[in-house]
Amino acid sequence: MNTQTVDLGFRPRPWQDKAFRDRKRFNVEVVHRRGGKTVKAVIQLVDAALKSTATLPRFGYVAPFLGQAKSIAWDMLKTHARKIPGCVINAAELYIELPHNNARVRIFGADNPDTLRGLYFDGIVMDEVADLKPEVWTAIILPALLDRGGWATFIGTPKGVNLFSEMYYHAVNDPEWNAVLHTVYETGALSEADIEIARAAMPDAIFRQEMLCDFTAAAVDSLIAVDTVQAASGKHIGIADYQFAAKVIGVDVARQGDDRTVIFKRQGLASFTPTILRKSDSMAVAGVVAAQIAEWKPDAVMVDGSGGYGAGVIDRLKQLGHNPTEVQFGGSADDARYSNKRTEMYARLAEWLLRGGALPADEALKIELCAHTVNHKNAAGKMALESKDEIKRRLGFSPDLADAIALTFAFDVQPATSATYPLANQNTRAVVDRPDGERY
Repeated sequence: MNTQTVDLGFRPRPWQDKAFRDRKRFNVEVVHRRGGKTVKAVIQLVDAALKSTATLPRFGYVAPFLGQAKSIAWDMLKTHARKIPGCVINAAELYIELPHNNARVRIFGADNPDTLRGLYFDGIVMDEVADLKPEVWTAIILPALLDRGGWATFIGTPKGVNLFSEMYYHAVNDPEWNAVLHTVYETGALSEADIEIARAAMPDAIFRQEMLCDFTAAAVDSLIAVDTVQAASGKHIGIADYQFAAKVIGVDVARQGDDRTVIFKRQGLASFTPTILRKSDSMAVAGVVAAQIAEWKPDAVMVDGSGGYGAGVIDRLKQLGHNPTEVQFGGSADDARYSNKRTEMYARLAEWLLRGGALPADEALKIELCAHTVNHKNAAGKMALESKDEIKRRLGFSPDLADAIALTFAFDVQPATSATYPLANQNTRAVVDRPDGERY
């Protein structure tokens, strides 16, 4: 069997063939509806099982629900398995077993995660990742891959900002991962006539999400779009484009437990790699902020005073001769359109991004920024931002990075001096460059 060629009857489209050839240990494949991602994934599993030389190889296909997994993948798996001489098909346990190496490919549903616990995998495909709970991957599947050096491929169609979008943007920025995104205009799966039928029948947001693979299309209440953040992340601008602007530091002080204290610097359209402190008391935080004030000489330092968490930092900075500005997230906005100061800060941050603002390349920052939603349900009909506690419940962590950079937009700040920096480095194009040419 090892020397035989098995024709599974699969003829890949160009995008599928390239995804096969370019695959790495971890892969994220974002493909429009009816684009052929599931059949490609099933073939990948069968192909890997046929070629495996491991002891009792095990491969799996996981969908959010077992019934969904059966209807999507089981018939495909059986069809291709029947073309392998001697292959055993176990309909009760939903697996196929190959005769030459006892490799199995099994179908699972994430709605019963206990069926996945205690197993090992040499390779896994996770389908419709947007509907999966993150812990299925982090707490169950990933550990089951590690001791075998196993691989994973995540496939699906966007459904807003969630585990799938997080994985895709991580894969884009991690050379150890492979990221694939194909719209309906790129796969060749549908004719031009059928694409136009879909466009005419679907609401624009649904067409953009389902067919154009737009992660933000259906998130009508999102303040900041994923593609806006993606465009800003890691963006490089020259020193000459921001050196004239006021320098502002935002300090979001940890509120409790696992929250982080974050110190974020921004000058004009440039923002710089933040400083993150964990489990630091007020004196320690104030010491770090004071050191950065002495080094960077900002025009303003905005400290979150909400709930009294930043009061100790503010008091200590004043003792050291500095003049921090206390910002109350729940305080009144200067602009009557916004329900409170926090909403106003984030609205100004969103406008800054659209104007060309540059962010450090940070996956957590991207997720936090895109997670914020707005509504106008209050009695005054003003724009209101989702609360920090609500976001923490939804994400599983506090949006401290996003809050810290938002703080730099709390109030208008003018530069204290019109003096300019030497222009010797004006062509330097790194978002984390300091005006003196050093790096944060």
